[in-house]
Amino acid sequence: MPCVADWLNNPFSIVQDIFAQNVPNSDWEKKVTEYFKEKLKENNATNWVPSLNDVPVHYLKPNSLVKFRCMVQDMFDPEFYMGVYETVDPNTNARVLHFGKYRDVAECGPQQEIDLNSSQTVTSERQTFYCVPVPGESAWVKEAYISASQARVSPSTSYTPSRHKRSYEEDEDMDLHPSKQKEQHMGSGGDIHGCVEPKRLETEASAGHHLISPNCSPPLDLNFPLPGEKGPACLVKVYESWDSFKVNDVLEVYGILSVDPVLSIVNNEERDSSTLNAVESMDTAEEQRVHSPPASLVPRIHVILAQKLQHINPLLPACLNEEESKTFVSNFMSELSPVRAELLGFLTHALLGDSLAAEYLILHLISTVCITQKLTFVQNGEKIYSQKRERKAEGSYARRDVLPLGKFTVNLSGCPRNNIFTEHIYRIIQQLVPASYRLQMTIENMNHSRFIPHKDYTANRLVSGVLQLASNTSLVVDETQLEQGQLDTKGVHNVTALGNLITWQKVDYDFNYHQMEFPCNINVLITSEGRSLLPSDCQVHLQPQLIPPNMEEYMSSLLTAVLPSVLNKFRIYLSLLRLLDYSISEEVTKAVEEDFVEMRKNDPESVTADDLHRTLLVARFLSLSVGQTTLSRERWLRAKQLEALRKARLQQQKCVNGNEL
Repeated sequence: MPCVADWLNNPFSIVQDIFAQNVPNSDWEKKVTEYFKEKLKENNATNWVPSLNDVPVHYLKPNSLVKFRCMVQDMFDPEFYMGVYETVDPNTNARVLHFGKYRDVAECGPQQEIDLNSSQTVTSERQTFYCVPVPGESAWVKEAYISASQARVSPSTSYTPSRHKRSYEEDEDMDLHPSKQKEQHMGSGGDIHGCVEPKRLETEASAGHHLISPNCSPPLDLNFPLPGEKGPACLVKVYESWDSFKVNDVLEVYGILSVDPVLSIVNNEERDSSTLNAVESMDTAEEQRVHSPPASLVPRIHVILAQKLQHINPLLPACLNEEESKTFVSNFMSELSPVRAELLGFLTHALLGDSLAAEYLILHLISTVCITQKLTFVQNGEKIYSQKRERKAEGSYARRDVLPLGKFTVNLSGCPRNNIFTEHIYRIIQQLVPASYRLQMTIENMNHSRFIPHKDYTANRLVSGVLQLASNTSLVVDETQLEQGQLDTKGVHNVTALGNLITWQKVDYDFNYHQMEFPCNINVLITSEGRSLLPSDCQVHLQPQLIPPNMEEYMSSLLTAVLPSVLNKFRIYLSLLRLLDYSISEEVTKAVEEDFVEMRKNDPESVTADDLHRTLLVARFLSLSVGQTTLSRERWLRAKQLEALRKARLQQQKCVNGNEL
């Protein structure tokens, strides 16, 4: 019988027991899932499972249970494999049934052969996702997950490290020298089950999954969306409900780690075999290389459990819908007011004493495309669209009449040009949100960066781009570095794509012969000297109340002055409020309608549909920022006041400059 720890260290023993007890019944797979689901519900059990986000692959035992927090970057074609197969001993004619699920290589003894013609063979299907760490994930998020981990890991080879757990950032040598990883994996062959001549479990043309030797080809592109990203890319093999997942979803998967070096041997032998013909090997060499990379660089995870993540903030409960999470939310909401006041003061200092800009920055940081309803006001024949409540299905985005509602892109104009100010504002945002990226809008970046993902049909994969980001990522576009120059064709396409993301919250991926629309939910903050060249929902002109003699020292001291406990409250505040529901009562709806009609009577030229839409957005996020999930008369009036102050400032700046910002 398996010991208690086997479900972590040797999950195959658990699967084998369940398989043996339930075959030929077909429900053994369901019982495996239920077993591990119950195990992970035990106190802190999820923290016992080693994470590929935290621990280098060569520190993990092959065929052990691991987890991975990731984004689906691409989806490969489904593959067929032997879910159940039978081996036979030619000498004794003894037959044994085996399960092929969760495996890449068939298991059989040295005197056994697989009977490919057995009536017991069951061919099954699985889907492979190419997954990468969440793009732009903040350092504090990674550190918090590492701190919470109780996993005990040790090298899978004779090499003894100075500590039991290292992050990928501390393991750059292995990243730069993958041959060392391969050597270590080859040294751990004792942990691997296989035949004398291992057989792949896929029943489709096995020649379609060759490995190209790293020594004879260019370095493998791990296809991260953002430059400078670290961490593993994984081939995540999903066995059920894969239709519920889509590209760019953020997942947490629990499954069996496969880093079998035998795969490299098998693929190389197949590639070099003179018996292969053109029909058997229809995949290009590049496709083989991308779809079957070395397992030491791109490990496989055979998924037992997978779930979409509501968020990636480790300071919040993973699922806010559960009963035990409601106490956490209730307790935090009771102290919301002082947290908001402290955050407002902190951001006011960061924005050089501008409290109005700090107010709008808070509203921007808690904005999200998630709830909407269309109200129609008719005044002088005009149809005015505004926002109210309509809960959509989980995982979808709130879009009505094509225009996504709930987005709140802010253009912070008046920022110093060619200064470290925007860089430090971004560093502060990095410390507050779980995922972010600063896009420096220079002519060189626009002309040379790859913004839009495109399909590479030679390698049969989706080549990533900067705009392939997970939902709720904060994108800071730094326009202060933009100088005079000429945009080439690629630059024009990149700027257009950025504008479409802001306006429509979608990115049109390039599939060569057509474009495919991918909806997104990205918070965009634009910093600029004058009015941005890009569209925005709201322009706030910065009015510094102080000019520090040393900007670098001033900005750096802001973060060091904040207690870690207070900083964590800011992080919880911003993430939690994005997940709250929101509504407008019929009574307030009527009051807003009457107020708008009155505003139109008094100033029909300057009060437009856009003004109403923006004021309702400000009112919504203002309400949520104080923990109110419905609009009150007080918050509506405060929203109007903020908008009046913002517009007056823009008008004043227009008069100073003599032209429109």
